Amino acid sequence: MLRPLLTALILAAPPAVAQTTTFGGMRADVSAPVEVAADNLSVNQADGSAVFTGNVVIGQGEMRLSADTVTVIYAEGGQSRIKSLDAKGNVTLVSGPDAAEARAATYDVESGNVTLTGDVVLTQGQNVLTGDKMLVNLESGTAQVEGRVRSVLQPGNN
Repeated sequence: MLRPLLTALILAAPPAVAQTTTFGGMRADVSAPVEVAADNLSVNQADGSAVFTGNVVIGQGEMRLSADTVTVIYAEGGQSRIKSLDAKGNVTLVSGPDAAEARAATYDVESGNVTLTGDVVLTQGQNVLTGDKMLVNLESGTAQVEGRVRSVLQPGNN
């Protein structure tokens, strides 16, 4: 349904221009609880920070984000609400049939936006899109890729 549009957008865009695409077979439920699993958790009571390390997997609805390390940033007023999550190292974001990889990512839980940076690779089936930065809006299911955008499209797989 949107795959032909994605193909047309990618083919029409020059390689160094920001590229808008769809992300995930379905929109993520940004109102769902955020679940975090990891090998280790370090909590600093003085500044209220929490750092998850080792095989970190974050889930919210159908969305999964994994990384080596994730730092939790809490919203104003204590540790009852997460504002954002900063992921570093071997970052992978999966939603529906789509997957993206990067060096780092910030998930703004309140807005539903995930910003991936550093050697971003988006895979949609056999099609691949790369760039320096990708902003994914989990509520709308859209993504924008910036910085030396390149794509490899497989004919007949759209």
